[in-house]
Amino acid sequence: MIEVGEKHTDTNRALGSDPGMVPRSPKLRRRPLLIALAVVLTVAGAIGGSVLWRTATSATEVVMVRQDVARGEVITAADVGTVRMATDPSLKTVAATELSSLVGKRAAADLTAGTLLSPAEVSDAVVPGPGESLMGVPIAAGMMPAEPLKAGDTVRLVPSGDSHTATTGSTDPISAKVLRTTPGDTQTVVDVIVPTAQGPTLAGWMGAGKIVLILESRAR
Repeated sequence: MIEVGEKHTDTNRALGSDPGMVPRSPKLRRRPLLIALAVVLTVAGAIGGSVLWRTATSATEVVMVRQDVARGEVITAADVGTVRMATDPSLKTVAATELSSLVGKRAAADLTAGTLLSPAEVSDAVVPGPGESLMGVPIAAGMMPAEPLKAGDTVRLVPSGDSHTATTGSTDPISAKVLRTTPGDTQTVVDVIVPTAQGPTLAGWMGAGKIVLILESRAR
C-alpha cells in the first residue's frame, strides 16, 4: 500500500497536478517585420503632421485674379479676390489687405483668371500716357538681342540702310520703352511707347526698311 501511494504521488507530480506548482504562460513570438512596419508608420505620421503644420502656419492671404482683364482696362471689385496659400518668398504677390486699393486702377498687363496678381501688373497710369504713342515695330531676326526683352526695358531704335535717310530725312536713334513682344516666324513685333512727335518718323522707318533694336542698360 505504501508503494502504491508513492507511485501515485510521483505520477501526479509528473502530470503537473501539484497544487503548489504555478503553470507557465506561453511564450509570445516577436515578429520583427511588424515591429519595423509600426516604426515606419509612426515616423511617417510624425513627418506628415509636421509638414501640414508648417504649411498651415506659413500660408498667407494674397490677391488673385478672378476674371480676365485686358491691358489698360480699369480693375473692378469683381475682377479680383483673395486666396490663402503658402507662396514662395521669391514670388512677388499683392497682400490681401491691399485688395480694396486695387479697385479703380488699371491693368498694366493682360491679367488671366486664376493667377496670382503681381504688383507690376497694376498701375495708376494710362498706357500710352499724354504725349506718348504706342507703336508695334517689326524687328527681323539678327536685328535685336537674343536676350529676351521685358516690359519696361528702355531701347533705342535705329534705321538700317540708306533708304531711310531719303524717305524720312532723319536717322537719329529713337528712345522707346518696351511694353510687350510678340514673336513670329521671321520677325518679332515689339510694342513700344515713343514720344508722339517721333511717331511719324518711326512709321517712315518701318515702311522703308529694317530697324535695329538696341537694349539699353537695365542698371538703376
